[in-house]
This record gives sequence, structure tokens and C-alpha cells, in this order.
Amino acid sequence: MSQFSNENYIKKDNIPFNEIFFEAMTEAIQLSKSYNGWFTENNIQFAFKSWEDALNEENLLKWTSKYDLEKVHNHHIAIVLAGNIPLVGFHDLLSVLISGNRVIAKLSSNDKLLLPYLTKYLIAIEPEFEGKIVFTEERLEKFNAVIATGSNNTARYFEYYFGKYPNIIRKNRNSVAVLSGKETSEELKSLSNDIFRYFGLGCRNVSKIFIPKDYNFDAFFNAMFIWKEVINDNKYINNYDYNKAVYLMSNVNLLDNEFLLLKEDINFSSPISVTFYEYYDSLESVSEKLITEKDNIQCIVSNLGIKNEIKFGETQNPNLWEYADGIDTIDFLVKLPN
Repeated sequence: MSQFSNENYIKKDNIPFNEIFFEAMTEAIQLSKSYNGWFTENNIQFAFKSWEDALNEENLLKWTSKYDLEKVHNHHIAIVLAGNIPLVGFHDLLSVLISGNRVIAKLSSNDKLLLPYLTKYLIAIEPEFEGKIVFTEERLEKFNAVIATGSNNTARYFEYYFGKYPNIIRKNRNSVAVLSGKETSEELKSLSNDIFRYFGLGCRNVSKIFIPKDYNFDAFFNAMFIWKEVINDNKYINNYDYNKAVYLMSNVNLLDNEFLLLKEDINFSSPISVTFYEYYDSLESVSEKLITEKDNIQCIVSNLGIKNEIKFGETQNPNLWEYADGIDTIDFLVKLPN
């Protein structure tokens, strides 16, 4: 994966089976960009870089050390994959395999090339996985448990269809940042990555900021400027123009820097090119709100000592043991009854 994590793909001599897989992976990346306009070269490279950093021996041992993986597991686990960002379902697939189970994965039409090709390479270097990974676009059948990721609407369908099986069903979540106005320019620039990476399509993207009553937006907008080139992406600018027009026709007050709209809103899930903001009276009050709304929140970005906060710029670099929705996937899998 490290070979595809920067602008210049570099074929390395010490990679097993590279003569078979390198060129084909390069082609799969290019085809993915054609299938899904949100999968830009830069975003795909970032996804590979994140996994390159995560998948080292130290991290893998730290991740798996607390589980009893000696017990034999051979369940068929259905995974319903999202397709909002590149390789978004890779962690679920790894969790199923590393717990000794079998994968039956239903691919998203938006991301149906990268993950299957990676698994071909995985099987090449570890033939024991042969027959343990199945991808399908058909109806899921003959499984023992389910991990499904989707929207709030699709979650209702998942609960109806999969409710009788052991399951993890993930719904819409968004990430937030709590600011004081005293952040450094570097912290705010890092926050811009949390907002703009993957065009804001991921659940770990910051879609809303909480700010004090006297907040001055100048430093915030100055920091966002490092992402100004996003306006050159046709899909992004179309969303920006559309959302701006809808808000203006509805006489909604906006803050606008010509590629990002800020809208005061109590909700968490903002449209593409829009970041919501909400004023707070005290850290205690905003902390209480975050606890109340925990089922809607994936990450909290801050430097103010808020419970479970993470550093600016780190939302898209989760550790292997930092699970989506806070649900321990491997613990769920190893505790399935035989």
C-alpha cells in the first residue's frame, strides 16, 4: 500500500508478487476514479497512506493483544460496505479475518474495485485466506452475523432485515470541533484537513464547530485558505453553488469565503461545502450537549480538555483500536456463540 500513498507511485523491489500486482493496482486506482468522481487521486493516496501508517507490526500487536484469538472461529460474517470514502470498509474486513471468521461482503457501487483487489493480494501472500473472502452485489445469504454501515434511512432497513442476527448496525454520525478562539494558526490549519479531507464525506469529517459568543472568524477563514484549490473540483463547486443558492433564496445568513459556507445551525450533518456552527455559553454546557448527542457524534476535535477529544488534524488517522461508533468490532466477533 505504501507504493500508492504519494503522487509518484514507486514500484519497490522487495514487495512479494509485485510483478503481478503493481500495474494492476495502478489500473484499479484509475478505474475507481472513473467510477466515483469523489475518489480523486489525492484522496485515494491519502487513504493508502493512512493504512500504510496503521499496518505495522507494533500497531497490529497492540490492537489484537487484548483478545483471545486462539479460540477457533469460523462464522460467516456479512459485511454491508459503505462507499463514501476510499477503502472505508477495510477495517471491518480485517477485523473479520483477524478474528478467524469468513467474510461475505456486499460492495457499494461507489467503491467496488480497490478492496476486492487488495484481497487478491492478501490471498497471494497468505493462501489460507483462499475461500474465506467472498464479494457479492446480490442478496446476502447464509451468514451468522452482520456488520452493516449506512445512513439513518438504510439503518431502518438493516434493522428490519438483519434484526434476528447478531449485528452491528451503524447509522449517520458526524464529527465536531469545539473552539475557544485561542487556537494557533497551525491547529486551525490542521482543522481544515478534518473539514475538507474526502470533501467532508466521511463520518470522521468535522461538519460542525462549537464557538464562544465573541468568536472572531478571521483566523478560522485564514486557516481554511490552504484548501482553496478544492473549488477547482467540479463536483464540489456544483454543491457549493447549489447550497449557496438555496440558502440565499431562503434568506439564510451565511459566512462565505468563496469555497466554504458557514451556517449557524443546531444540527450536526451539514451538506457538502457547508460547515455548521453553534455558539456556546460555557465549556460545561457544550460538554453536556456532546454527551446528550453522543449517538450523533463520531469524533470531538478540541484542545480544551473535553472528554474523548482528539487533536486537530487527526480525525482521518484513527488507530486500529479506535472503532467506528465506539463499538469494539473484534470483541463482538470473538464472542459470537459457536
